[in-house]
Amino acid sequence: MSEVLLELKGVRRSYNSGGAEVEVLHGIDLKVHQGEMLAIVGPSGSGKSTLMNIIGCLDKPTSGSFKVKGVDVSKLSSDELATLRRDFFGFIFQRYHLLGHLNASENVQVPAIYAGVKRSKRATRAEDLLDNLGLKERVDYLPSQLSGGQQQRVSIARALMNGGQIILADEPTGALDSKSGQEVMRILKELNERGHTIILVTHDKGIAAKARRIVSIGDGQIVSDEINEDKPSFEGVSNEDSVKINAVWRKSAGAFIDRFKEAFRMAVRAMFANRMRTLLTMLGIIIGIMAVVSVVALARGASEQVLANISSLGTNTITIYPGQRMGDVRSGRVQTLTPRDLNSLVGQPFVDSASASVQSSVLLRQGSLEYNGTAQGVSHDIFRVYGYEVEKGRLFNKQEVDTNAQVVVIDQNTAQNFFKGQDPLGKTLLVNSMPMVIIGVLAPIDSPFMRSDALYVFIPYTASMSRLANQNYLSSIVIRIKEGFSTAVAERSLIQLLTSRHGRQDFFIQSSDTIMKSISQATMTFTLLISAIAVISLVVGGIGVMNIMLVSVTERTREIGIRMAVGARESDIMAQFLIEAVMVCLLGGAVGVILSFGLGNILEYFVPSIVLSFSLDSIIAAVATSSLIGIAFGFMPARSASKLNPIEALARE
Repeated sequence: MSEVLLELKGVRRSYNSGGAEVEVLHGIDLKVHQGEMLAIVGPSGSGKSTLMNIIGCLDKPTSGSFKVKGVDVSKLSSDELATLRRDFFGFIFQRYHLLGHLNASENVQVPAIYAGVKRSKRATRAEDLLDNLGLKERVDYLPSQLSGGQQQRVSIARALMNGGQIILADEPTGALDSKSGQEVMRILKELNERGHTIILVTHDKGIAAKARRIVSIGDGQIVSDEINEDKPSFEGVSNEDSVKINAVWRKSAGAFIDRFKEAFRMAVRAMFANRMRTLLTMLGIIIGIMAVVSVVALARGASEQVLANISSLGTNTITIYPGQRMGDVRSGRVQTLTPRDLNSLVGQPFVDSASASVQSSVLLRQGSLEYNGTAQGVSHDIFRVYGYEVEKGRLFNKQEVDTNAQVVVIDQNTAQNFFKGQDPLGKTLLVNSMPMVIIGVLAPIDSPFMRSDALYVFIPYTASMSRLANQNYLSSIVIRIKEGFSTAVAERSLIQLLTSRHGRQDFFIQSSDTIMKSISQATMTFTLLISAIAVISLVVGGIGVMNIMLVSVTERTREIGIRMAVGARESDIMAQFLIEAVMVCLLGGAVGVILSFGLGNILEYFVPSIVLSFSLDSIIAAVATSSLIGIAFGFMPARSASKLNPIEALARE
C-alpha cells in the first residue's frame, strides 16, 4: 500500500444560517493514498464541494481531524496553509477562475510568483506546460480570447506549476462541451499515470467511472467507497513533475524582493486597468498636495521679498530712537540724542559705519516747479550703511558735513520731476528757502520705508539741523555692524554706552536682525496656519483613497479568492493593495508638486508682484505626507482584502 497523503477522521462542518447552526458534513472518514485517482460523487447539496474545500485547505472542519502527510492542518498558521495550497495542491475549477487581465502564461505563473521563483525560471516552465497541453500558440492570449477548453487547460497548467502533487478538480468538465470534456479527462488520466494524485468532484457518473476509486456522498455522509476494478492503479508511482521541480526548481535568494516586485507590477496593472477610477482617486491628493506646496511657496516668497527689502536698508543695522518705545508720544520732547553720541559710537570696535538722521518735510522748488518732499539730513556714511549707490555725480563727504555745506544728493523721482531730459548736476534746488547745489543722483532705491511716489533729497545733517529744522539734537542714529560681530552683543554695548552718557535709558533700539526674526516668525505662523487648512484637503483625499480601495476590494473579491487558492499569503494580498494605495498617493503627490510649479510660473507671468519660492524641504515633506496617507488610509482596505475567506471570495461573481 502506498503512502497516505490525506486522512480525514470524524470531520464535521457546520455553518451559521439565520442564527441556527446547519451541519453540512456529518463525521467524514476518508484516506487518500499516493497516486490514486479518486472521484467524489453525489447530488447537489450533498456536501461534496464542502469536502473538497476542506481537503484543499480552503476551509477548515468544525470538528474532527484532517491530516496532510501526517500533519494536522488545524495546527497550521494561515501562511502555512497558503504554502500547502501553493506547493502541494493544484486546483482545477469548473469556472476556470483565470485572472482576466493576465495572459495565459502569466496566469500559469501566479503560484510560482508567490513561491518566490525567479521570473525567467517560471516563464520557461509556464511555456513548457502550455506547450505540453497544446497551447504553444496561445501563451500570450488573454482568457477572453480562449475557448472554454483552452481556459481549462490553462487552469490545469497553473495547477501543475509548482508540482501539484495532489490535483483537486471541481467539476472540471461541467462548463465544457463533450469534446473538450473528454480532452480534459484524457489530460487528467495522463497526469495520474505520471504519479499525480487526482481527486475529482463531480455529479456526472460517466466522469466518475473514469476514476480508479469512487466515493459516493449523500446528505453529508459517505454512502459508499468502491474500487473500479476496470481502471489500473498507479498507487506508489512517483510524481515525476514534483521530483523534477524539487531537483531543479530552486527559490531565489531574493524571494521577498521578487514577491514585492510582482506585487508592484500587479498593483500597476490594476491601476491601469481602472484608469479613470485611479485618476479620480488621485484628484483629492493632487489638490491637497498642490495646495500645501503652493501655500508654503507663496508664504516663503512673500517672506523672502520682505526680508530682501529690509536687507536693502542695510545688512545687520541697528537704529537708535529717542523715547521708550515705538509710538511713544513723549519721544518728541526727548532731545538727548546728539551729534556727540554719534561721534562716541563711531569709535566703537563693532561699528562699521554710522549716520545721524534728521528728517524734515520740505517744499522743493526749481524754476517754476515746486513739489512737497522729504529732506533727509544724514552723515556721509549713510550711503555705506544702507548700501545706496550713486547713478550720476558723487556723494557728499565728511568735510562737507563738518562745514554745513549746502550740497544735496537727489533721488530718481526728484530728478524726473524737476529735470526731465536734463542733467541736474551743478544746478540749484531750493529746499524750503535754502539753495542747495545738486552734486549727485542716486540709483533707484527699493525700500519698504520709502514711498515709491515720494520725492527724497539727502543733505548733510549739520546743514539740516542749522538751516532747516533749527534744532541741536538728532531724530535717530543708524549704525552698520561689522561683519563677524554679534548683533545681540552690539545692542548690549550700545545700551550700556548711551545709558552711561545720558544718565538713564531715554532711547530704544531696533535692529534689522530683530525685524527679520519677527517677520520670519510671523510668516512661519501664517504658513503653518494656512498649511494646516490645506492639509484638510489631503485628509479628504486620503478618505477618498480609502473608500475607492474598499470598493476595489469588493470588486476584486473573486480575484483575491483565486490568488489565495493558488497560494497567496495574507501578506501578499495586503502588499498588493497597500502598494496600490501608496502608488495612487505618490503619483498624486508628484502630479500635485508639478502642477504647483506650473501654477507658480503662471502667477509670476501674469502677476509679477507675486513670487512663489519653492523649498526642497516642503516638496519632500509633501511627497512623504502623500506616502503616509497612502499607508494610513490604504491599510484598512488592504487588511480587509487579506482577511477575506477564500471560499466566499471564490463564490463572488
